[in-house]
Amino acid sequence: MSWADAAAFHVFGKPVLWTDLVGNVCALATVWLAIRRTIWTWPVQLLGSVLLFAASVSAHITGNALKQVLFGVLAVYGWVKWSRGTRGGAELPVRSARAGERAVLVGLMAGGTVAVALLFTYLNARGLNVSWAPWPDAYIFVGSAVATWAQGRALVDFWIVWVAVDLVGVPLAFSSGLVVSGLVYGVFFVMVMIGFRGWLRQSRELRAVVA
Repeated sequence: MSWADAAAFHVFGKPVLWTDLVGNVCALATVWLAIRRTIWTWPVQLLGSVLLFAASVSAHITGNALKQVLFGVLAVYGWVKWSRGTRGGAELPVRSARAGERAVLVGLMAGGTVAVALLFTYLNARGLNVSWAPWPDAYIFVGSAVATWAQGRALVDFWIVWVAVDLVGVPLAFSSGLVVSGLVYGVFFVMVMIGFRGWLRQSRELRAVVA
């Protein structure tokens, strides 16, 4: 048995993998660290992506494994961007997106969701069964990627994108019978609202200093 297959404990006779457990703890920690605007947000997210990738490969969930690769790449991107923004011990300069940037975020969300949903539908038709709900899954996948990219750019609006993702993710999880996942999404939602309020206040303070 490899380290990726090792179970932490069992729930109703089902093994809970260490990689899955610690990976999801890292995901929750990432949001808490982002609220505090610390550079540790990104190495923790990268670690979580690596662990969840290993868990997905172990469970033969190829689609989720590929998603973790994307989030790992975005974690490196965010790490580099925040490192530059906090060089010399400076506080991370968060700000609201400009009109053009918001248009890009909306465009990426809309266009990306359509493209990924059509890809999922095509792969399902080919018998690969990558998603039983192509459109909601595509929306959550693309929205998560867009939010993480905007977070890397220190845009307050990334929290709004996460809210939009959770509004679909929470009911989808519960309707699918994934009660624990639904509860986790609910925790994320509360943390996102806290983070949005804090980042918005910080951006206004920075704007007032500059003005």
